[in-house]
Amino acid sequence: MMSILTQNQLLEKIQNIWRDSISEIGEFRGQTYIIIINKHILKDLVKFLKEIGFNHLQTLTAVDYINLDKTFRFEVVYQLYSLFHKISLRLRVKIPENEPIVDSITELFPSANFLEREIYDLFGIEFRGHPNLKRILLPESWKGYPLRKDYPLEPEEKPEEFLDLKALNERLKIDGIK
Repeated sequence: MMSILTQNQLLEKIQNIWRDSISEIGEFRGQTYIIIINKHILKDLVKFLKEIGFNHLQTLTAVDYINLDKTFRFEVVYQLYSLFHKISLRLRVKIPENEPIVDSITELFPSANFLEREIYDLFGIEFRGHPNLKRILLPESWKGYPLRKDYPLEPEEKPEEFLDLKALNERLKIDGIK
């Protein structure tokens, strides 16, 4: 039977195992976070957390720090929760611009499937080992990744589907439909 861990005990265990791969452990507005600078430990760390009772992936997203961080442009952010320990934990994985790839966690948390696809679609970050990594929101013909901060506000090349939707939207406005 598993014994209940305090947040400090959990963070100490993680620090002892992955000390060289973590740049910071802290708290911001009541949220505990771990900044991971070696993306290759992610799957092992998430597996460890799942084995000790972190059974809920609350969310998964990404951030583009284009001009703020010279070493790592992106962060993939995992929010995990343990119903058993009553602890919430945010993992912030640093991803370099020249290699925007991180391991998929879909085999550990199937709910990560669509979230990883959304990040791939909008940021261009690939998830190694994902069972079906393809666009989920935008058409396959879409060029670029709209949530990257260097993506143009009005791209010069627009997919045909986008132009069709824009024309439909204009016709609907003329007919008084918003």
